[in-house]
Amino acid sequence: MKKHNFSAGPCILPQEVFGKASEAVLDLDRSGLSILEISHRSKAFVDILEEARGLALELLNLQDKGYQALFLQGGASLQFYMSALNMLEKKGAYLDTGSWSAKAIKEARLLGEVDVLGSSSDKNYNYIPKDYKVPSDVDYFHCTSNNTIFGTQIKDFPKSDVPVVCDMSSDIFSRDIDFSYFDIIYAGAQKNMGPAGATLVVVKEDVLGKVSRKLPTMLDYQTHIKKDSSFNTPPVYAVYVSLLTLRWLKENGGISAIQEQNEKKAKLMYSEIDINPLFDGFAAKEDRSTMNATFTLNKPELKETFEQMLADAGINGLNGHRSVGGYRASMYNALPLDSVQLLVEIMDELETKA
Repeated sequence: MKKHNFSAGPCILPQEVFGKASEAVLDLDRSGLSILEISHRSKAFVDILEEARGLALELLNLQDKGYQALFLQGGASLQFYMSALNMLEKKGAYLDTGSWSAKAIKEARLLGEVDVLGSSSDKNYNYIPKDYKVPSDVDYFHCTSNNTIFGTQIKDFPKSDVPVVCDMSSDIFSRDIDFSYFDIIYAGAQKNMGPAGATLVVVKEDVLGKVSRKLPTMLDYQTHIKKDSSFNTPPVYAVYVSLLTLRWLKENGGISAIQEQNEKKAKLMYSEIDINPLFDGFAAKEDRSTMNATFTLNKPELKETFEQMLADAGINGLNGHRSVGGYRASMYNALPLDSVQLLVEIMDELETKA
């Protein structure tokens, strides 16, 4: 049975990527060696890493603009601390829009003063704060572009006179925005780009080297820039699969083309949530994420029936996070429109059974 994978991460990847990635496990480009065993210093992998770094910048339209792309480890969770370590001298400004931004705030407070400009915690993070301004007396402004757990997404980023750091783990490469607005972008690969184990960091070099503290070697972005993202052994296989996904994205029209598909999926999904009396959307309508649609079933007696229908249809990964409950349809780049159509049809069919 075909599976329709709505998992929030690790998430669905393109079928073409699975094919090429599996071939490389046995034999990378007819080299007689597996991608799992080649040296990270070999020309084969150096070429893979350089192409992946360059393609990331190209897709974000940041090539030749003073940015470097790095493939690191530790996930976004390490970047909560690492970004603050490299940027926070006196005070950082943060927008609190969910569990991950709250964790970033916690880590930054280990290093210095944090000004929380706005928070939606009062309503369990079901909206994005709007009435705030980024002050000019802070070292940087940090935000989370998409909130996987709660299904909210920043649609308009605030004007800023200071460097901007953004956690884009769950919506990077999904929508066409001016990425030059950001000075540091970080994203765990496993939510829209590749398998778990790699973290993409895109950093504008001229914002670095401003803090007075002595940085640990491994936590200094400049260390990894100087060593072309190979100061230590990179996550070789995760980088390779990420490269395959980036190639797939470019071959299919890039970010603007995938944004069009993502908007179609989101429109179909939210239309059913709004029209079907059995379901209630969690996130405020103006802040709904195109990546993660969160909703609840308001007839608990139909839960068993609904979930059996989902299982019979091969729909996987729809359970919501414990912070919200209910369901979460994660509609990342590689999820086909027909998977969303099938889910909507099941939701519609459930209404006829009520």
